[in-house]
Amino acid sequence: MTLDIERLRAETPGCTNVAHLNNAGASLPPSPVVDAVVDHLHREAEIGGYEAAAERRGRLEHTYDTLAGLIGTAPGEIAVIENATRAWDMAFYAFRFAPGDRILTGRAEYASNWIALRQVANRTGAAIEVVPDDEQGQFDVGALERMLDERVKLVSLVHVPTQSGLVNPVAAVGRVTRAAGVPFLLDACQSVGQLPLDVQAIGCDMLSATGRKFLRGPRGTGFLYVRGDLIERLEPPFLDMHAAEWQRDGSYAVRPDARRFENWETYVAGKVGLGVAADYAQGVGVEAIWERVRPLAARLRAGLDGLDGVTVTDRGEVLGAIVTFSVRRRAATDVQDALAAKRINVSVTEASAARLDLDPRGIDELVRASVHYYNTDEELDRLVECVAGLT
Repeated sequence: MTLDIERLRAETPGCTNVAHLNNAGASLPPSPVVDAVVDHLHREAEIGGYEAAAERRGRLEHTYDTLAGLIGTAPGEIAVIENATRAWDMAFYAFRFAPGDRILTGRAEYASNWIALRQVANRTGAAIEVVPDDEQGQFDVGALERMLDERVKLVSLVHVPTQSGLVNPVAAVGRVTRAAGVPFLLDACQSVGQLPLDVQAIGCDMLSATGRKFLRGPRGTGFLYVRGDLIERLEPPFLDMHAAEWQRDGSYAVRPDARRFENWETYVAGKVGLGVAADYAQGVGVEAIWERVRPLAARLRAGLDGLDGVTVTDRGEVLGAIVTFSVRRRAATDVQDALAAKRINVSVTEASAARLDLDPRGIDELVRASVHYYNTDEELDRLVECVAGLT
């Protein structure tokens, strides 16, 4: 499928202002998403927040439908939550661990996830064990299979790490965990909207995602998928009158669907916008998006790799939209500032965000450039030219 890049850029007002290569941080939202959020906020101002939500209940319900369609599941298995980290937390903290239990994770694990893992392990006596990478730098599925036993209560994996272009082999992981009967929690923060996701094909039991990154939705939005037959086995770490109902006898009854992981107060305009973003991604075609971003990122890697004094640090069998690099004798923030002066947006990743990966490689910080389908070859070449001037 050939994308109409000119039209897609015209629907992305920010493209006239910057070469936005910080899509792994937050993408430029398309006009339909912006319009949906602003329109709902205006409606709240006109008739009231509760009233606007009631009036547009259908739009809110549509968000669950379209998110379910985006990842190949049913709306009852979707919870809309304020960000990917909180979505991940709501699933993880619902598990009950005990001394002797084992939690397996990978070297791509993200700082926020690791801190939660460590906190729970400290509290409960469970052990966290890191599955090694294979020779290509990706999660070693064979090693995972050898490490699984009856004491493993959860496998946590980041699909696309924040600090590299790697795409982990999640479907192979899912086959192994499903065969062993071990729950599999997938962090899809950087993959939703970038590449096709089908939770049935992947075999994950839970998946957390954000709106603001490759999905091009509003900030302050995210969602959680929980497999239907697992939902009622997991009581969220906190409940309110949306997630549960106060009974006459003083007890409470937790709702039976994935919305037990939500809370009552929510960013309603953002939730509407998140649904529009999911519609927009599916209208563009997630397969087509994936086919577009990979060669764009490959072009950028090749251009940077050809510069003396520049080291590209991505590794893995399958590489996606994130490109990470360093410039000799230049702080990452200096490179970021120099690019910003040329109206090119990138970000900086520090080792504290991904210590299991970056510390063993002796990497303290990286420049992270991340492409999306609305980026152009000319924008990538401008970045390479600017970096060349810093070497």
